[in-house]
Amino acid sequence: MFHACLKTMPIYTYENKNQDQHCAYCLGGFDVMQKITDPAFTQCTYCGAPVKKIIRSIKLQGKTTSSPRTTLSEKNIAKNGFTQYKKVGKGQYEKTAGQGPDTISTED
Repeated sequence: MFHACLKTMPIYTYENKNQDQHCAYCLGGFDVMQKITDPAFTQCTYCGAPVKKIIRSIKLQGKTTSSPRTTLSEKNIAKNGFTQYKKVGKGQYEKTAGQGPDTISTED
């Protein structure tokens, strides 16, 4: 079960930047499954209102052992299609494993 979850694409949450301009789809925010290398949406696909990507943490539950096949090491994270970031400042994150942009910011 744990390995099946590692193969799925991440789900990103987008939030409306301008509460005066919105549709029913983007008013409360929406989730999109996309590759980490896909460009972020800048507009609602229905009404064109400006949106921003929200960075959310995920929680993985799994038994970790000293075996390299079952740990969440940087090598295994990248091998299984995940990307790992570490916080380097307020709203600033730097990639430590996997594919995708080298840095991400909550301001993007």
